[in-house]
Amino acid sequence: MSEVKISAEPRTEFGKGGARRTRRAGKVPAVLYGHGEKPKHIALPSREFAAAIRKGGANQLFAIEVSDGTQVLALPKAIQRDPIKDTFEHVDLLLVRRGEKVTVEVPVQLTGEAAKDTLIVHDHDTLSVTADATKVPDHLEASIEGAEPGTTITAADVELPSGVELATDEETAVASVTAAPTAEQLEATLPEVEEAAEEAEAEVGEETAEGAEGAPAAEGEEAQAEAKTEA
Repeated sequence: MSEVKISAEPRTEFGKGGARRTRRAGKVPAVLYGHGEKPKHIALPSREFAAAIRKGGANQLFAIEVSDGTQVLALPKAIQRDPIKDTFEHVDLLLVRRGEKVTVEVPVQLTGEAAKDTLIVHDHDTLSVTADATKVPDHLEASIEGAEPGTTITAADVELPSGVELATDEETAVASVTAAPTAEQLEATLPEVEEAAEEAEAEVGEETAEGAEGAPAAEGEEAQAEAKTEA
């Protein structure tokens, strides 16, 4: 994965208020740490950072140039996003050096098509690997081509690029292949689903009725309390 050059500014405001002001200015609050150095608080340009993550993934390598003259290489260690706005709230960046080995989580993509009438369960969509900090793959691939029901694709079956070593247990299940339910099986389970839905509706109705019964009593108690207060 090629590195992305990005500019940054030192950040002097901290806390929630400072972070909000940083984001309103079109920047992402971030912190650089690692190699025993004191954490450095910086602000990254939101658009450039977002574009790099969209293209290179969560393990994108950044060549960061801070306006105070600091130049470093760093990998995202933790990225916080706003689930509604889908914007970046904060980023932890781990300092790395060329040739240094790092252990990171890398997404796993399933390739090919399993046998007909099967269902695929993606048990683990990331795997932990060790690689050169400047050569972390943006994804790994596991083939399910022609896989029959009962097949389990493990971490050991995942294709690893040269220089990348598996850090996860080789027996970790990446994907499982099962037989797809037949139309008859689906029809057989339909009454059970409908019965469960009816029971759920009945429980909700009972809770609503109980609440309604309790309401007048509560109002009466309030009236009595008011009367006593006036007296």
